Amino acid sequence: MKKNKIKIPEHELFPDIASLERFLDCNHSDPHSILGMHYVEKLGSIVVRVYDPFAEKIFIIFDDNSKNEMEKVHPEGLFAIKFNGRKNHFAYKIEKRYSNNTFLSEDPYCFLPGIGEMDIYLFNEGEHRKIYEIMGSHLRNFGGVEGTLFTVWAPNAQRVSVVGDFNCWDGRRHMMRLIGVSGIWELFIPSLKEGEIYKFEIKDRHGNILLKLDPYANKTELRPRTAAIINREHSFKWSDHVWMEARKHKNWLESPVNIYEVHLASWQHPKMRKIDQDNEDDFHNYRELAHVLADYLNEMGYTHIELLPVAEHPFDPSWGYQVTGFYAPTARYGTPEDFAYFVNYLHNRGIGIFLDWVPAHFPKDAFSLGRFDGTALYEHEDPRQGEHKDWGTYIFNFGRCEVRNFLMGNALYWLDRFHIDGLRVDAVASMLYLDYSRENGEWIPNKYGGNENLDAISFLKRLNELTHELYPGSLMIAEESTAWPMVSRPVYLGGLGFSNKWNMGWMHDTLEYFSKDPVYRSYEHNKLTFSMLYAFTENFILPLSHDEVVHGKHSLIDKMPGDYAQKFANLRSLFVYMITHPGKKLLFMGGEIGQWNEWYSKRGLDWNILDFPAHKSLQTMIKDLNGLYKASPSLWEDDFTPGGFEWIDCSDYQQSVYSFIRWDKRRSTPYVVVMNLTPLVRDNYTIGMPFGGKWVEIFNTDNQRYGGSGILNGGEIQTCEGCFHNRPYHVKLKLPWLGAIILRPQ
Repeated sequence: MKKNKIKIPEHELFPDIASLERFLDCNHSDPHSILGMHYVEKLGSIVVRVYDPFAEKIFIIFDDNSKNEMEKVHPEGLFAIKFNGRKNHFAYKIEKRYSNNTFLSEDPYCFLPGIGEMDIYLFNEGEHRKIYEIMGSHLRNFGGVEGTLFTVWAPNAQRVSVVGDFNCWDGRRHMMRLIGVSGIWELFIPSLKEGEIYKFEIKDRHGNILLKLDPYANKTELRPRTAAIINREHSFKWSDHVWMEARKHKNWLESPVNIYEVHLASWQHPKMRKIDQDNEDDFHNYRELAHVLADYLNEMGYTHIELLPVAEHPFDPSWGYQVTGFYAPTARYGTPEDFAYFVNYLHNRGIGIFLDWVPAHFPKDAFSLGRFDGTALYEHEDPRQGEHKDWGTYIFNFGRCEVRNFLMGNALYWLDRFHIDGLRVDAVASMLYLDYSRENGEWIPNKYGGNENLDAISFLKRLNELTHELYPGSLMIAEESTAWPMVSRPVYLGGLGFSNKWNMGWMHDTLEYFSKDPVYRSYEHNKLTFSMLYAFTENFILPLSHDEVVHGKHSLIDKMPGDYAQKFANLRSLFVYMITHPGKKLLFMGGEIGQWNEWYSKRGLDWNILDFPAHKSLQTMIKDLNGLYKASPSLWEDDFTPGGFEWIDCSDYQQSVYSFIRWDKRRSTPYVVVMNLTPLVRDNYTIGMPFGGKWVEIFNTDNQRYGGSGILNGGEIQTCEGCFHNRPYHVKLKLPWLGAIILRPQ
């Protein structure tokens, strides 16, 4: 209901009446033009105005502690005082007296704008590389005055205010000013310290009041609370200099990359404290996780960890993919400083860290980005462009410079402030195609009539250019499930510029093959050979990810056919196939121990199954296999050219046997891999060999150490002369049932 306006009488200490009316109605975009200190030419004097609807008295305090009481010139809380004959500005403080307390501080409305013209220009152009140092809340010292500077982009708002406990969440008390036509609102609040919670109160063009989380907040409350927290930046002392310097010169494409994918809330290793499953606010701390995870990763031989999204999100079952606080590590596991400790500690233990990053969409929560200033600001207005119906989320407007800068700055923020080694960009396919998961008539073609999202393509290319330029050695990884060409090729060659791409086709074909009963595998033989037709078109990562062990898809071990022993034998061979296939590797937590249950984000992994020999033996095999991988350049040095792989025989479909060679760059140390994917032992199985002489079996999934039956090729294996598989030498091998072996020259 609209309140009755109080008639404003003439008063020499008022600004013009129309401006004052807008101000008192909380519709003014420049409160600094009314409040604070002003020289009023017609009075020939300095006038100071202060607004506080709850103050009973307000005094101006001078440097010598003398004070002058201000006149309450309007009943809604406008106070003013005139200093006759004074023309020059002077320093002062404000003392506000309320019914039960007194408050003393500098005047927020006597400071010049805290954001520079070049910063504004670069932001409006979408090219500010450290926009996170400008937007949001930042502790500042202006002329010896400590306080917090707030900035927010809300170009279509009538009024924006900072609200929090410090002003009783009253939007009248700290109204911000609009900087020119930039759409940026700004206010410096003296004495406001670290730890205070705040939001932005926005009055839209229709008079609706919106209470919004700061889009650039770098610290937030633990859900279900949704306010931002003023946080001191650069407070963590990093000690990972050796890692960071080495990373600059690292060629990860020719290095071992074996990634362990983790959801922090549900990893819950036995060496960690027991959490209360019924208490939704009981989580492990980043610091505790760092120590136990680093020990486990080093023990198991992984080179990297990839974390499901750790940016703040209100809904636990979204696994972090419904992000509301893009710049804030989730408060579930501690503070931003705790997360920095996590990264620093893992780096010092020789482990790289990738984050899942979600620029493709954002949730519709009223407190977050959606309809931020009452209009479709971060998203498209038209639902044919601006909504993902499958996910119930909004789509970013990648054609808007300020939105591009928000996302680009966010990616650079994680690499800069938290030393992250790379980002796995979620749902890239949904960004590239305007008709992604849409029927005819539900999407709008681009200006050329096509279904390509030209703005998103431009954004991704620029993002990848910047990350590789500014943070050499970091990786940008695309989760892209279509045949879009040159995803992981440089922009200057016409590609999207990613470092790597998830090989979703390999994942689906492989899991479909291994889930078949062996009696049918001869009809599915091409499922494991087809990947080599496109293996070198991109810099692929082979993922066995979280998406494949949820929602009725079964866990990896439970996908395998056969009885108990056959399931484990199949899974062991699957892991050898992944490790020896060209491409970098990724495995979701739980796969390495043969977790039977599907992953459930509110329940920890079933670590107790390691009490059973088959599961412990599987974990041992993964540990040995990872160690072999890291120590063997032939398995990673030439992943992305045809020179690193060679079929020996890909056509023995009747027996479901595959044999191939992995080469190092110098082609000096071939690794021969043979897989027998039926439950029959094959004695005297002959394959051609690249070199004559003595060979040794360095890995066999049927080793009793790994839970197998012990069918091995012990000792030295001597080649025989005689052409086989178009090679001058051959050997006769004993192939274990549902097994895989690896050979190399003695």
